[in-house]
Amino acid sequence: MRFLHPEFLYLLALLPLLALWRGRKGPDAAVRYSSVEAVKAIGGVRRSKSGRLMAALRLLGLAALVVALARPQLGNERTEVQTSGVDIVLALDVSSSMEAMDFELEGQRVNRLAAVKDVVAKFIQERPDDRIGLLAFAGRPYLVSPMTLDHDWLAQRLGDVQLGGVEDGTAIGAATASAANRLREQEAKSKILILLTDGMNNAGKVSPEVAAEAAKTLGVKIYTVGAGTRGEAPYPTTDVFGRKRMGMMKVDIDEETLTRVAEMTGGKYFRATDTRSLEAIYGEINRLEKTERKVKQYAQYDELFAWALLPGLLVVAVELGLGATLLRRVP
Repeated sequence: MRFLHPEFLYLLALLPLLALWRGRKGPDAAVRYSSVEAVKAIGGVRRSKSGRLMAALRLLGLAALVVALARPQLGNERTEVQTSGVDIVLALDVSSSMEAMDFELEGQRVNRLAAVKDVVAKFIQERPDDRIGLLAFAGRPYLVSPMTLDHDWLAQRLGDVQLGGVEDGTAIGAATASAANRLREQEAKSKILILLTDGMNNAGKVSPEVAAEAAKTLGVKIYTVGAGTRGEAPYPTTDVFGRKRMGMMKVDIDEETLTRVAEMTGGKYFRATDTRSLEAIYGEINRLEKTERKVKQYAQYDELFAWALLPGLLVVAVELGLGATLLRRVP
């Protein structure tokens, strides 16, 4: 609801002042005398019940008329949001090396996959208008979720991703080719692949460069992310007695290939050495690949001034009628 001419509402502030002024003056005397000494006692009575009723009716009617002047309107607003979304495939490495414990969440040391899943889940939440698919890979890629706008379901599927689902290895080229194929039939203007790995291509029949060339032809931009500390990372092992121990594992990420794959398609390579840098990387990608949003607003207003005008006129008419008949003042 709105008022087309809200400035008239300031007149309402004058009504209490009018009431005070009328209260001080009191009603006109019913009988006039040449001297007020004879009716001094009566003069102390400022206003009869009928006088108060008439004054209240007058003020109520004036208030209603002021509201009518302000032109109250009831609107029915509708907003349409047109989005030109980005189609995104998230490819996550789930090879055994992702079990390295060189990341932290809430002060607790966790493996790389746990940290990645936490950051990716937040990334998905921040892209409500985009179709997003999820791909996991080790020795070969496999589809976790097709392209979808149902991000709640996608988040559930992300939570189900575990290590050791397929044969071990790091098939970066095959994962890139599979993701590009998923994006091939999409009609979005922007098609993005975000591929995260902590190793180097050592499985699959497709090289990363060949897959990147195919992705480029299909209009797919690739962002690659290398996850892991530099040098060595703590890695859980089991000794001959079945006891869990923490050893050190060499971190060997093929950054040169990942950089080349990204640059071939107009993308960019990032290196995440801890959870904070990983969050910053996905945050930067989120800013780089903005979804276009066009907002159209429609508004239709119905006039309500008659609902104030008619009662106001009616109250004024009643007040004038009573003043001329039942509550008429004697001159």
